Amino acid sequence: MPFELAALGSALCWSVTGIISTGPARHLGGIAYTRIRMLIVFVLMMAWVIPSGALTTITTGQWPTIILSGLVGIFIGDTAMFTSMARLGPRRTGVIFATNAPMTVIITWVWFGESLNMIEIAGCLMVVAGVSVAIFYGRRSENSHALESIQGPVLVGVGLGLLAAFCQAVGALMAKPALMAGADPVAVTAVRVGVSALALNASLLLPLSVTRARNPMNTKVFLQLTAAGIIGMAFGMSLLLYAYAHGNAGIAAILSTTTPVMVLPLLWVITRIRPTAGAWLGAIICVLGTALILSNTI
Repeated sequence: MPFELAALGSALCWSVTGIISTGPARHLGGIAYTRIRMLIVFVLMMAWVIPSGALTTITTGQWPTIILSGLVGIFIGDTAMFTSMARLGPRRTGVIFATNAPMTVIITWVWFGESLNMIEIAGCLMVVAGVSVAIFYGRRSENSHALESIQGPVLVGVGLGLLAAFCQAVGALMAKPALMAGADPVAVTAVRVGVSALALNASLLLPLSVTRARNPMNTKVFLQLTAAGIIGMAFGMSLLLYAYAHGNAGIAAILSTTTPVMVLPLLWVITRIRPTAGAWLGAIICVLGTALILSNTI
């Protein structure tokens, strides 16, 4: 599979996850939602990677870095992202989280010495511009659907979204050397999820109400968070790690930021409110930028 296609696939998975997750995250709270979600995903992924022998692709020396990657990228990053999503909704959180792309480009330039040529830079800038236009003009002023509502201070939600973007960029890149050395992306994701699940459950020992669920679990919420975990983490994160392992991490990160554009038609179907002309313009710019990147890398 081309790494560009894997990165776009991860964006689609996260688009669906954002739509599914907003309700459960608001019902349980960001930390409780992430804790339960990670535990379910970990059990399901281990049921796959243990029989397949995928864990044996991770060497002894790679474990510490992968564990730290899970703590930074998932324990902190995912918790911050879903707490932000509970406050701002999937569309606004999407555009804030898209800042992980330029963060990744800068980090890979400093850390791995990767560089982009002028065509790739132009394509990346078009993708970022398209995502921004699609988000900022993707909502009509009369839209009052629950998925577009804001709960709590906006600045807190924005800060959490930026923290999530930074941690996702750093955490995923920390796993890159192991992946380049041949570690299985699904096995690496499973380990990162397991570390996060352990840390999140350990947080229950703290005398903090924020670590506990706001409301009791019910069947609907359980099914939603299970589906979101499988789609977003088991598939989405594994695809992104695959893209990082088999191609330029900066380009993979940029392509994965098309999530906010992909969310638009999903929101249209759910809310029955057609996106604005500006939203579609942003989508077109994003697609053209993606095509420019692909034309120079295939």
